[in-house]
Amino acid sequence: MPPSKLNSSGEASVSCSQSENGFLSSHSLLNSEKAVQELLQESPVQGSDDHLIEFSEAMRTVAKALRRAAEAKACAQAEAAEWKRKYELERMRNLQLEHKEKSLKEHHSDDERMETLASQSSMQPEYCCGRNGICSHEVLRDGEADSEPNFLPNNKFMRKASFKLSWWCKGEHSDQHKHDIVSFERGNITTAERSSRQISLRWESDPQTVLILTKPNSTSVQILCIEMVRWLRAQKKLDIYVEPRVRAELLSESSDFNFVHTWKDANEIMLLHTKVDLVVTLGGDGTVLWAASMFKGPVPPVVPFSLGSLGFMTPFYSEHYRECLNSILKGPISITLRHRLQCHVIRDDAKTEYETEEPILVLNEVTIDRGISSYLVNLECYCDNSFVTSVQGDGLILSTTSGSTAYSLAAGGSMVHPQVPGILFTPICPHSLSFRPLILPEHVTIRVQVPFNSRSQAWASFDGKDRKQLKPGDALVCSMAPWPVPTACLVDSTNDFLRSIHDGLHWNLRKTQSFDGPRDLS
Repeated sequence: MPPSKLNSSGEASVSCSQSENGFLSSHSLLNSEKAVQELLQESPVQGSDDHLIEFSEAMRTVAKALRRAAEAKACAQAEAAEWKRKYELERMRNLQLEHKEKSLKEHHSDDERMETLASQSSMQPEYCCGRNGICSHEVLRDGEADSEPNFLPNNKFMRKASFKLSWWCKGEHSDQHKHDIVSFERGNITTAERSSRQISLRWESDPQTVLILTKPNSTSVQILCIEMVRWLRAQKKLDIYVEPRVRAELLSESSDFNFVHTWKDANEIMLLHTKVDLVVTLGGDGTVLWAASMFKGPVPPVVPFSLGSLGFMTPFYSEHYRECLNSILKGPISITLRHRLQCHVIRDDAKTEYETEEPILVLNEVTIDRGISSYLVNLECYCDNSFVTSVQGDGLILSTTSGSTAYSLAAGGSMVHPQVPGILFTPICPHSLSFRPLILPEHVTIRVQVPFNSRSQAWASFDGKDRKQLKPGDALVCSMAPWPVPTACLVDSTNDFLRSIHDGLHWNLRKTQSFDGPRDLS
């Protein structure tokens, strides 16, 4: 690849090869960046000429843009490989199900099989597409009895074109989570079922292991924990896990609690989801956040008991824990799938997209603010590589719908049902009156970057902790994590949500208008 050169107008032109699909290859992008660096080294800035300074900064910006393009392509290739792997697994699973169905049908007689086919053909329309993917369009035929034919001048039937919808995510073909949302009737798009329904959990086998997490430094919580551990062991014959701190407290109370299990290091915590069937939290919403942060992957169902202040995510009352746990262990139970955000911090000095810090999962929100600086924070926001806006203000909140009633609500964001899949984009005291909050779909990836011309750095905090500094050039990438937090419902997700905003926030609470005032008699 030839090196970059200056054209007649003094501007930099970088020549690089393109692949067949129109995108720059990683090799050409890296060579382009190297050419820019060599040009910068060959043409050092001398003196204080403003034009040379501007040119040098522009070339550095071009070099960083080329590097980011190479990083984005590497990330896209990794995601494509992961989606391909998931597709192959789903395909094998569907083939196995079809094989089982065929083997069951072979036990029926030919007459029964013909009767079943005849009844299906006379009563139901014909559909293509199987269980893998969303339901497809209805097959259209010429001269159907229930459809009115349209004639063309050449005495041919005119029929509506049939079609099929497929779903795309980050450039890859994917039908994930879209199996029952859209139906097709004679080429017309209609909603088949609600995309977000009440979810019920039914145990296929009895739960054997329970993890109990408690709020620290609370005497009432400690007393309840002792009673619950004894009852679960004596009445339900369950294996019980607790934190090392709680196990020490139990053993100090009585040596009879030596049956309680715990863990020693972080490696054992990573395997907890393979041992624990149920998680019980004794505390407030902070205890639920702590329980979610312990599981970096799949999360067992969580039963949150209210022993805190507000309790948006803790619908169960500790006074009735025996009745509640009896019902939950028996099943079925209604659950709320609370989505989490997966956050990566990418430093400016990282050479590839894979040189990121350990991913952080948040259940409520990730906040980028100006910290102790007196300057406005300056942030550039992108959504799936499309520029969204520049944030100038006190900061930005990227929240889940479960966290919509937390910091996002205080900053002017909307309250959203936790079962709605989406990401809330809420500014904090923006320097623009027209900057209103957004709600983005759950499949997007959001990138927030501190520009190089920012007057100060920014700070990111994840569910109110793990605070990290973001210097100019650093970026924060957020997307929806594949592992939600299933929390048990007292009634159902909608009833629990409405009760929490009424009891916790006193939403729309006012005195009733007096009936003996002036009246409209017209």
